[in-house]
Amino acid sequence: MSLFGTAGIRGDVADTVTPKCALAVGRAVGHEARDRGVDEVVLGRDGRVSGPALSSAVEAGLLSSGVPVNRVGQVPTPALAYASRGRVGVMLTASHNPPSDNGIKLFADGAEFDAAAEERIERSFEGARQPSPWDAWEHPTRIDVLDEYRAAVTEYAEGFGSPLEGLPIALDCGNGMASLAVPQVLEALGAEVHVLNGNVDGHFPGRESKPTRESLRPFSTFLADGPCGLGLAHDGDADRVVVLDGDGDVVHEDTILAVLAEHYVRESDASAPVVVTTPNASGRIDERVAAAGGRTTRVALGSLADGVASVRREGGTVAFAAEPWKHVHTRFGGWIDGVASAAVLARLVAEAGDVDALTSGVTERPYRKAAVACPESRKDRAMERIAAELQRLFPEAESDREYGVRLDLSEGAWLLVRPSGTEPVIRLYAESDDVESLMDAGRSVVEAAVSSV
Repeated sequence: MSLFGTAGIRGDVADTVTPKCALAVGRAVGHEARDRGVDEVVLGRDGRVSGPALSSAVEAGLLSSGVPVNRVGQVPTPALAYASRGRVGVMLTASHNPPSDNGIKLFADGAEFDAAAEERIERSFEGARQPSPWDAWEHPTRIDVLDEYRAAVTEYAEGFGSPLEGLPIALDCGNGMASLAVPQVLEALGAEVHVLNGNVDGHFPGRESKPTRESLRPFSTFLADGPCGLGLAHDGDADRVVVLDGDGDVVHEDTILAVLAEHYVRESDASAPVVVTTPNASGRIDERVAAAGGRTTRVALGSLADGVASVRREGGTVAFAAEPWKHVHTRFGGWIDGVASAAVLARLVAEAGDVDALTSGVTERPYRKAAVACPESRKDRAMERIAAELQRLFPEAESDREYGVRLDLSEGAWLLVRPSGTEPVIRLYAESDDVESLMDAGRSVVEAAVSSV
């Protein structure tokens, strides 16, 4: 079986992320912690209705493996990652998935489990690792991490841009974990925060948990009609952030990534700082990083931690790591942190004057993304057909199969097709001056491949 996707374990609680699954994963993680010589595990959850039951099941598995558990309760995922420094961490969250889903994200010393660790957990899970002897079972304790985490983010953000004194900022927490950290941090930095969907509710009544242009339409209207020149919106566990301008328009995620990447590279003391990103990220990032004196390297989606570790093993300095909407502020920590992104971006906007001024140096070429439904059982066969057909259709393209199928064409155009690691779809990304034609061609190939396997 394939237990892990590109963002931990995730799925419907009725048939995938069940209490039985959570118990087995907890026990496997407990044994992994013991094998690492780690003497405690921190356990947190988001606001989903299934969270308490699954948290209890994970805790039972952890305790029965002989590892003490520190409960941190409901927290943003980055707060749990912060608490995992020097420990192993388990977060119950399905991020931006619908309320019927839940998931399990694993951390060690402030970074997500790497691929090798996930493989060990999967083998242990499938082998039904047995509990420790009864007299080695441990006890849970309760710790509070939110205050310390919020203070740490606030102090970190104060090193960027300009003060937020009186700056009106609109914030859509999406009834998720951002409610417990982002308003508090922005207010501590001096902003005047206007909060929508600021209560935690696992049914996500205000909007769907995934912040998209469609789901954020009411928020966009609020921005356009109000006094705020900056809007920030979060997903269910606050590891990603969406930025909107004062007119309510969503700023492209790769433009935000490019702005942050350029800023971190310019501030770096390294001779050739590296930005780690993913194959679906725009060439505008490479342009801004190069202009600032750095370079980019790409890794598979969900593998930022592996990419950072790889660069460091080779003696390089990582200034920043990110995939669209998800940022690792490597000076602050090794985890994806939408709370830190919100605070840092707000300070940079305050310094620039407005969102348009902050992003004015980024060249935006036409960029599109789409998804084609594909059952999990068909993905591998479909991708083989897609690779062959795309190579036939674009024989002049430079092809890379490392992260799905990426074709690099002339004049900076490219097309990426990859199977989703979290949903039953195949995703397409394209950037080109003639992006509609390129996307139409790619979509036709994918649809034909899926229907024929």
